[in-house]
Amino acid sequence: MWARVNAPDSDPELVGPAALWHRLAFSQDLGTWKRADLRNLLLDRMPKVVEDPDAAADGMLPAVDAYLTFLSQTGRLAKGSDSLADLQAELDDVEDEFVELMEDLIEDDEDDDDEEAGDLGDFEPFADELAELDTIRLRPDSELAALARTAPLVAKARDLALWVGSGRRVGEDTLLSDAEVEEALRAVGLPRPETDRPLAESVPHLWNIWNLAVDLEFLEPGEGGTVHVQDDTSDWPFDDDEDVLDAWMLGLHSVDYGDPELSDEDLTMALAGLTRGVLVRLLLAGGSREIDDLGRELAEAAADLDELGAEAWEAAGDPLAGAIDWLVGYGMAEVEGDAVRLTPLGTEGVIHLVDDADIEIDARPAIESMTAHELLALSAELPEDEADAEFAAWMRLREPAKAAEELLEAAVEDENDALIRVQAASVVGTLGEAAVPAWQEALKQPSLRPYAATHLSQLGVEGAPEPTQDDTHWLILDMWTISAGLGRSEFVSSLQDIGPEMVNELLDVIWKIPHGHVEELLDLISQVHPDKQVAKAAKRALFKARSAGQPAR
Repeated sequence: MWARVNAPDSDPELVGPAALWHRLAFSQDLGTWKRADLRNLLLDRMPKVVEDPDAAADGMLPAVDAYLTFLSQTGRLAKGSDSLADLQAELDDVEDEFVELMEDLIEDDEDDDDEEAGDLGDFEPFADELAELDTIRLRPDSELAALARTAPLVAKARDLALWVGSGRRVGEDTLLSDAEVEEALRAVGLPRPETDRPLAESVPHLWNIWNLAVDLEFLEPGEGGTVHVQDDTSDWPFDDDEDVLDAWMLGLHSVDYGDPELSDEDLTMALAGLTRGVLVRLLLAGGSREIDDLGRELAEAAADLDELGAEAWEAAGDPLAGAIDWLVGYGMAEVEGDAVRLTPLGTEGVIHLVDDADIEIDARPAIESMTAHELLALSAELPEDEADAEFAAWMRLREPAKAAEELLEAAVEDENDALIRVQAASVVGTLGEAAVPAWQEALKQPSLRPYAATHLSQLGVEGAPEPTQDDTHWLILDMWTISAGLGRSEFVSSLQDIGPEMVNELLDVIWKIPHGHVEELLDLISQVHPDKQVAKAAKRALFKARSAGQPAR
C-alpha cells in the first residue's frame, strides 16, 4: 500500500519483505536504520527469504533506497539512525555483492530443478502425481459463484472495509490504535482476545482479514497515509456471476494466511506453505482426507523439509486447525466428522494454483455445463481420440439440430479464430440433414458462408446457393491460417504440397478476399517460401491487399 502511493516505480514485492525482515530481525522501531543492519539485512537475511532473485537483483536496492528516502523526507527516519546519505552509501557499497548473491541463487534454481521442495506449499514435488490424475471436471460458473457468495471470510473482509470507510488515517507503527482494533473486531464479529500485550499485536486473524480486503480490492490506499473503502464494496455479494468469481479469484492467494504465525520467525518459516500443502494433498486424494492422517503426513513433511519443522509443529499446537479454518472460511473446504474435503470452489481454486505453478493437470469443465465454444477450444488441444470422446459425450446431451446451432454460433464468437471455425464446421458436417437449419442460418455470417454453402450443396438442399470461387478461396485462407499457427516448417510444407504454380495462381486472386488474416499470410509467404518467384508474387499481392484496404480519398 505504501509503494503504490509513495514509490510507484518500486515493486512492493521487493521493498515489503526487506522492511518486514528489518523489523523482525534488527529493530522493533520501524524508523531506526543503521548501516550495519542494512548490510546484514541485504547480504545475510534477504538471500535466505527472497522469492524471485532475478527481480531482486534488478529492483530490490532501488526499492529500499526509495523507502529510506521516504522515511527521511517525511521525518520518519528515527533519531539514532544513520543519515540517509550514509545509508545510501551503504547501498552502493553492497550492490555488487548483493547482485552476485542473487545471481548465485538464480544459478542454484536452474541447477537444482529436482531439488526437494523449499516449503510445504511447493507443488513441484507432486508434478508427476498431478499429471497422472484422472480428468477433473470443474463445476459451472453459476454453481461456483453461488458458493463464493456464501464465503464467510469475504463477507468479513467487506464488513471490515465498510467500517474503515473513506479516508481513515492509519498509524505508523500499527495500522489501527487499540481502540480502533476493538471497533474493527466488533465490525467483523471476532472476539476480543484476553492479552497483556497491546491489542494490535494480539489479533493476527484481524490483520489477515485486513490483508484479504486489500487483495479483494475492497480496501485501497489513499493519499497521506490513509485507506478507503472502494465504492462497490457494499454491493458484495455481487449479482453477476462473473464479477463474483473475478473478485473471489483476487483473494485466492490468501490461502497463505492460513499458515501458522508463531512468535519465532524461524519457526514460522518452517511451516510456510502449510495451507497449500493441505490443498494439494486433498486434490491428490480425490478431494477428501481424514484430518488426523493428513496432519501426521504434513508433520512428517515439515520435519523432512526443515530441521526446525518438528519443533515448529509442536510449538504451533494444532497448526492444521488454522489452515483448515481459513479454507473453510474462504469456501474451499468443508469438515465432515473426522474428514476434510474440497468443495467444488476449492477444487477450482487449487486447479488455478497448480496452473500458476506451471504444472500440467487435466482439468476440464463438466460435460453438462460445457459451452460449445469451450468444447471447441478444449478439443483443439486434445489428441484426436480424446477430442472425439468429448464431442460424443457433449452431443449425447443435445438434439443434433440444437448441437449444430450451438456449434456454429460458437464459431462466429471470434471471426479471426480459423481453428474454432474449421472444427465447428467439421463436426456439424457429420450431423447430416439435422444440421440444415443451422447451416441455412450460417449463410448470413461471412466467415461461415463458405462452409454453409459447401455443406448445403453436398446435402442437395433445394434453393441452397452454390459455393463460389471466393468461398473456395476463403476455405484455403482458413487452412493456411491454421497451418501457419503450427509453425513455420509446417506452413512451408503445406505450401509446397500444392506446388509453386498453384500458389502463384492463388496469389493472383486471393488478396481480394476480406479475410482477417490475408495480409499476414501474404507477408509470411513472402518471407518463408523457398521459391523466390513465389515470394515476389506474395509481396505484390500484399501490396494490393493493403492498397485495397485503404480508405478512398
